[in-house]
Amino acid sequence: MIRALGMMSGTSMDGVDAAVIETDGISIAEFGRSGFRGYSDNESAVLHQALGRWPGAPGVAEAAALSVASHAALAADFPEAEVIGYHGQTLAHDPQGRGTHQAGSGADLAGQTGRPVIWDFRAEDVRRGGEGAPLAPFFHWACARWAVGQGRLPDEPVAFLNLGGVGNITWVDPRVAQPEGDGACLAFDTGPANAPINDLMRRRLRQSHDAGGLLAASGTVHPGIVAEFLCHPYFDRPPPKSLDRDQFGQLSQAVSSLSDADAAATLVAALSGSVGAAMRWLPSRPAAVLVCGGGRHNATIMAALAADLPCAVQPVESAGLDGDMLEAQAFAWLAVRVMRGLPTSGPMTTAAPDPVCGGRISHPARHRSAIENSG
Repeated sequence: MIRALGMMSGTSMDGVDAAVIETDGISIAEFGRSGFRGYSDNESAVLHQALGRWPGAPGVAEAAALSVASHAALAADFPEAEVIGYHGQTLAHDPQGRGTHQAGSGADLAGQTGRPVIWDFRAEDVRRGGEGAPLAPFFHWACARWAVGQGRLPDEPVAFLNLGGVGNITWVDPRVAQPEGDGACLAFDTGPANAPINDLMRRRLRQSHDAGGLLAASGTVHPGIVAEFLCHPYFDRPPPKSLDRDQFGQLSQAVSSLSDADAAATLVAALSGSVGAAMRWLPSRPAAVLVCGGGRHNATIMAALAADLPCAVQPVESAGLDGDMLEAQAFAWLAVRVMRGLPTSGPMTTAAPDPVCGGRISHPARHRSAIENSG
């Protein structure tokens, strides 16, 4: 068992999550401490200005340096961690074209923290023909097995719905012995989640998000906009499949003439409708949809999902898990799998033709020198 720190700055770009777990890369022995470092307005602006850009483009180096520095500052609060799983900041994702771009060097982070860093989790999957996303599904399998062992979930398929900037869903069967095994997982991005709502709030009201969904709750949904959105060919494309954060820019444009409240309400309905559209692709109806990520704090989103989905909708805390830290924990668990050479993705999660062990390992200079001197 290894005590690993996972760190995640998602497409919502509100800050860095960090969480420790003890794991052998298969089972979860213990969930450790967690923490969060929010981005300042200036830091958030640096990241937003680099969105959609590839290495070498203006603003990317600044975003990468900010990512490393902010993660290193937070990692200092977790001296108990032996290794760090570092996702980096996704700026662009185009698996059928230019690939995927997570800004921030794990080698630089290893130098600043003095600990081994496992990073660049997505590139190898894309190189082999996969989508490179989502990457948390194998960890969702481990979480389901942990929750079954704790008596928190029935020993049958469930779904994890992560609502960050983009939404993704994982159907898992905890009865299957390995996450890459036949019938263990199916995962894919459902559509835009918090990103359009957060962008609306930032642009119009200078707020980071619609706290509790209060603005959306006061608005009226415009069903024509939602119906047109759900006609997008993405929803008819069989999974696995993934999205860039801003791939549905036409949705934000469609609500641009609505009032603040009506725009927020319509974006919530679009989010919920896209998850409803995703349910037809699942191998079987899950016992429950367990919601994680920031979206579960939005009561209007949760009410819409409960109305639109054909099964129970619950925050992931009902299974004894921490919905704010699940993705950070995932990259701690994935880091240990990379160290052990175990698959981190596969045909039913990213559409890679075979199971892939993605990720690179960077050691701090003093650690690398010690290895070289001993060899």
